Amino acid sequence: MISTRAATWLLVLMAAVIAAIALALPPIPQPQWYHTFADQRRFWGIPNFNNVVSNLPFAAVGFWGLVFLKRAGSRNEIHFLDRRESWPYWPVFAALILTAAGSSYYHLHPDNRTLVWDRLPLVIAFLSLLAAIIAERMSLRAGLLLMPLLISIGVASVWQWRISEIRGAGDLRFYSAVQLYSVLFLLVALFLPSRYTRRWDLATVVGLYVLAKILEALDRPIFKLGYVVSGHTLKHLAAAGAGYWIVRMLQKRRPLDAS
Repeated sequence: MISTRAATWLLVLMAAVIAAIALALPPIPQPQWYHTFADQRRFWGIPNFNNVVSNLPFAAVGFWGLVFLKRAGSRNEIHFLDRRESWPYWPVFAALILTAAGSSYYHLHPDNRTLVWDRLPLVIAFLSLLAAIIAERMSLRAGLLLMPLLISIGVASVWQWRISEIRGAGDLRFYSAVQLYSVLFLLVALFLPSRYTRRWDLATVVGLYVLAKILEALDRPIFKLGYVVSGHTLKHLAAAGAGYWIVRMLQKRRPLDAS
């Protein structure tokens, strides 16, 4: 375990290092080959069918999470020691529903223009989760105050990339830095003390997200194994699985002094 003070300084240092590296690198445009996915099969008139319909689990998990949050206060089990701790989870699960819509829209017509609507809800979900962790494991007040700032940074990183592409000088550095920092933040959070049981469920969430990125990178090789399913389709399922594990963690956990 590490103290809140040590974690704060470590997170600030990581932010400074990642920002310095990003600024030192040349602009990184969005590769156009990214939009050419391995599985482009059409079924029932829907192009890129598997990559489109594999977004449905995001919506299912998002709705499940919202229903859980609405009912959490009406049961005898204690899922949140302070109801305000649940606030950052609302945008997490709402953003998962929007991810299902945005990613489906993108895969119907994959290009830079539609990719914006895939990335926007994802960064909102991710950075809202960071705010939730800060609220639970570091400072409730800080988590709630930082939530709109973190979400704004994530949204700004996507729009900055899109505007740079429109201007003919695409630059993914800001967006990539936000993604990298978010993953490293979650790894640091694993070693922060928690007031709840099931604290290591967060490791499964991180693992599923990392798995999703690996599957995304292996889109074509996986598809060539038997031409049944592509890496990108499996990426959607793994990422939705991370959302599922968040809901599962919240449902099953209890305060440590009540376990």
